[in-house]
Amino acid sequence: MAISRAQLAKELEPGLNALFGMEYGRYETQHSEIYTTESSDRAFEEEVMLSGFGAAPTKSEGSAITFDEATEAYTARYNHETVAMAFALTEEAIEDNLYDRLGSRYTRALARSMAHTKQVKAAAVLNSAFDGGATAIGDGKALCATDHPLTSGSTFANEPTTPADLNETSLEDALISIAGFVDERGLKIALRGMKLIVPRQLQFVAERLMVSNLRVGTADNDVNALKSMGMLPEGYVVNDFLTDPDAFFIKTDAPRGFVHFERTPLSTGMEGDFDTGNMRFKARERYSFGVSDPRCVFGSPGAA
Repeated sequence: MAISRAQLAKELEPGLNALFGMEYGRYETQHSEIYTTESSDRAFEEEVMLSGFGAAPTKSEGSAITFDEATEAYTARYNHETVAMAFALTEEAIEDNLYDRLGSRYTRALARSMAHTKQVKAAAVLNSAFDGGATAIGDGKALCATDHPLTSGSTFANEPTTPADLNETSLEDALISIAGFVDERGLKIALRGMKLIVPRQLQFVAERLMVSNLRVGTADNDVNALKSMGMLPEGYVVNDFLTDPDAFFIKTDAPRGFVHFERTPLSTGMEGDFDTGNMRFKARERYSFGVSDPRCVFGSPGAA
């Protein structure tokens, strides 16, 4: 349905001083702090987790060498979604407007709506990180879980056994856990925490933990080990679209973790309708957000 003069009555009256309400700033690139963006030319993308070999056994003199087998562990699938929105202005509304180029103003509002949706979808991966079910990743578990299955028959955890709020102890424990991550066959892998991701409610806590030279909240003259050891070299970022005020996440340097596939970049269009004379404006893009390897993150939902 087109926006008509009846919906813009005040904009048609002499004496109007200003129009406001659609000039706010917007959060539009926060996903780039979390995801690696790649292009796609398919309806969906799949990535397969490969299982390597176990620890090499000792070979006794004269005995046969031991053979091992590699296999596929699971598949992560990225289904691209089409996000689109449009609006139309009647021919008469454009002709009679006295104060503003309506198309330009509402196009900015359309861009803000598209940017908002993209950030909500990007943050949804972390907002559902502890849920499982329909939002489970390729191995059938929630993104952050204490029992990710391994092909060796064991499990590994990228979530604390006891949920904890963000503080010095929980952050150090998380980094210790990341250093102990194993691959699909149970071999230790060299991963480290790179970046702390927090909601806006924890930004002041993160600043104290990451920037202070001395330990936070103590009378001791101890150094801030997180800072002096160069832990979390990429610092911390605030994501304003995280919905849990207590949850925090540590992004690791796992090579295939958070991925944003861009199938069709954002495009806009404008055209007139011959029958009605209305002007139609459209924005459209296709993309997907997801995770291949859960070792890319360690997360805590906060204390229960």
